[in-house]
Formats: sequence, structure tokens, C-alpha cells
Amino acid sequence: MSVKYLEAIRLALADALTDDPRVFLYGEDIAGPFGGAFKATKGLSERFPGRVLNSPISEDAIAGIAIGATLEGLRPVVEYQFADFASIAFNQLVNHAGAFFWRNGRPCPITVRLPSGGTPGGGPYHCQMPETWLSHHPGLVVVAPSTVADAYFMLRDAIACPDPVIFVEHKYLYYHLQAEFDPRRAEHLPLGRAAIRREGVDCTLLSWSAMVHQCLVAAETLAAEEIECEVVDLRCVRPLDVETILASVRRTGRLVVVTESWPFGGVAAEVLALVASECFQYLDAPPQRLCAHDTPIPFQQDLFAAHHPDAERIVETVRTAVRF
Repeated sequence: MSVKYLEAIRLALADALTDDPRVFLYGEDIAGPFGGAFKATKGLSERFPGRVLNSPISEDAIAGIAIGATLEGLRPVVEYQFADFASIAFNQLVNHAGAFFWRNGRPCPITVRLPSGGTPGGGPYHCQMPETWLSHHPGLVVVAPSTVADAYFMLRDAIACPDPVIFVEHKYLYYHLQAEFDPRRAEHLPLGRAAIRREGVDCTLLSWSAMVHQCLVAAETLAAEEIECEVVDLRCVRPLDVETILASVRRTGRLVVVTESWPFGGVAAEVLALVASECFQYLDAPPQRLCAHDTPIPFQQDLFAAHHPDAERIVETVRTAVRF
């Protein structure tokens, strides 16, 4: 059947609630007919009474209550209306959830769903990608699915994981990405594994979340110029699938990392440092990163389009790497 990205998330939540009585959902306006800011939980409170709960408008309190619930053996799935507001819960997520096992030897199986990424008109307070500042801290698993199948399976795996998982789901993909999907037959990679979405020999294009699709569009354009890019979907930001990254760069000799996050101190910089350290002798050109501009995210639509990487900018960056 044809399933949208958002529908895959809703299906994963419903199946988790069905399969595991320890699971409950907690967030702002997620229960009742409203069903959350993006309708990811619409209809679930009626199907699972008492297990889909509205929270106070306090991201800090939401995370604290979820962490406490794990002490009672529960598996809370938290939803924030926008990923940007996870900064309000930074202390709870980093100093408590992330360090929970090191502090007392007990797991902290919370899943924090963060509607992330840029959409026109969202501006600097509703469009950020939080994976960089959350993946910096040990103890947190950070994932960013780019496909319908990954939206389902990675959320199921996140809920089952004994560690706290930050689930970075891209808002633009909610209704714009649709695919034929049957969870009984679809490919299911484990958390922590990257996926090769397109094979190639001339340059590795590495990305995650919605930018994977821009990389695939760029790869099609470049193929017409006889430049074959290998598109690697990172899927999991922390931990990194080092083996897949290095193996791809060894095959192609070039690397372009694409992200709509900012450049300074980001995941792209981490990947470039890894490749420069471990694959220097295989490189035919300096590894490149293509990020959003280092400014707050603009409201105005033309400025927003210029702020974010797109397939055209990816193509130009790859051409530069190939010509080096």
C-alpha cells in the first residue's frame, strides 16, 4: 500500500502501543481530536485510552516526567511540537537521560520525537535541525530517517532501545514523501547502520534526513555528465557507521557531505575529520561539506531557498571535487 512518511510514524506508534503495554505517548496536544501539531497521533488516544497523554506546555517537564517513568519500567515516547524547543529540555536530555546509565546503572528507554528541518515561512524558531547539538553528548542515540520504511522501522527500534533515542523526523517529508510500504516485507536495517541509496564510483555524496533526496536528484543530473555518485544515507548520526562511510570513500576517492544544518562544529565537520584522518591516502580531492548558510533561518521564501542546500548547489560542489 502507498504510505506517507507521517503515516508510517503513526503506524509505528500504533504497533508499539499494541505490542508493548509499557509504551505510552506524552506530548503537547497529542491526545483527543487534535492529534498533535502535525497529526502524527491522530486517532491513537481513542484506540489506546489512558496511554496517549497531553502534557503541560513545558518541554523541560515533559522530558523529566518521561525519564522518571522509565524508573517504573515504562517506555515513554515524547513528542515536541517543534525540534527547536528541545533546547528548553537540554538539561534533562543531556545531563539526565544521556548520563542516566553512567550515573546509576539503569537504562533510560525514552524516545524523543522532534519534528525538524526547514519549511518555507517557518523562520529561525521552527526550522532547526537539532542533531548536531544533541549528538555531541555521549549516552544519546540520534537518528534521522529519510524514507517511509525508515520512519517506521527506526521508530520501532528506537522505542525498543534501552538507551534514550532522539528521533529527528523531517517536517517537509511528512506529506511530501510517499512510497509503497508493507512492514512485513520491507528492508529493515538496524539502528546505527548507514544505507547506500545509489551506487557510484566517482564521488560519495553523504547526507541524512530530507537532504538525501536532494542528493539523489543531484546524482541523476550528474549521471548525465558521466559522473557517477554513490549516495550514502547516514540514517544514524550517533553512533556513526564509520565502516560504511570509509568503505564508500575508499571506492570513490571523493566526498561531499550535504546537510541543512549549520557548518560550524556540525556532523558534517565530524565526518570530514574522520575521512581526513582515516582515508587521506585514498582521496583524490579535498573532502567538502555543503551546509546551510551560517545565519539564522530566514522567514522570507526566496531567502529561505537561498539559505538551504539544494540539488543545483550539490551538483556544482561535486563538479568542483571531480575537476580537482
